[in-house]
Amino acid sequence: MKRKYVLKPLIAGFIFAGLVGCSAKAVNQDAPVGADESEFVQHDEDPWERFNRSMYAFNSGLDKAILKPVAIGYKDVTPTPIQKGVSNFFSNLGEVGNIFNNLLQGKVDATASSSWRFIINSTAGWFGIFDVASEMGLKKQEEDFGETLGYWGISSGPYLVLPLFGPSTLRDSTDVPVGFYTPGAKEFFNLHWDDALAVDSLDLVETRASLLSIESLIIGDEYEFVRDVYLQSRENAVHDGNPPETEDDWGDDWGDEDAWGDDEDEWSEN
Repeated sequence: MKRKYVLKPLIAGFIFAGLVGCSAKAVNQDAPVGADESEFVQHDEDPWERFNRSMYAFNSGLDKAILKPVAIGYKDVTPTPIQKGVSNFFSNLGEVGNIFNNLLQGKVDATASSSWRFIINSTAGWFGIFDVASEMGLKKQEEDFGETLGYWGISSGPYLVLPLFGPSTLRDSTDVPVGFYTPGAKEFFNLHWDDALAVDSLDLVETRASLLSIESLIIGDEYEFVRDVYLQSRENAVHDGNPPETEDDWGDDWGDEDAWGDDEDEWSEN
């Protein structure tokens, strides 16, 4: 988990954010992204679907207008070894969040592994450009604050698409403020704010470029596809790849669905 500056959170807001490291799941519905309320079925985990679809369309529009063209240009002109080095560099900065959250979850071995990965790659790996730790057998132990809350029994809450920040849930949205206070490139390299913004922008573009090849995985309604993949991937991540046979009731810690209001009534005025 890295510090998220003004542009950094955008990556989660684009339509492929929920696909990182996930298996694709086919969705057969053909409703458009901004479907009218009469064109889609209310889902228990998505009581705010009307609002969420609007935010999804907004984020997707920004991606198609700005980020995707830049990412395509970056991928076309940047040699593959350099792209790999850039990816490794930012992945290494993310070890700080991994250390923090593994520690909060009481995962001693994972905390030690993340700590050694950061030390080794920051030194022998030239500030993380080379992933020496993986070659030594130290596997990446990725965790974020939403996963930490889930580990301690906090259910996900309703699905929520945040403007600019993208796919989330009430629980996972807590990772946003935590991310702002997690040390990143600015702190480690004592960068001025504008230089830090440039570095985070590069991270954003590199991440988006790495997702270009999976666009063909989207089947049917984009919104539902991303929502379903996101929720499944988060459930899988919270349980370290071994989710329970039956999903926990998302409303247990957040009240019943009715407590959140009717989606149709809530957003019909907007």
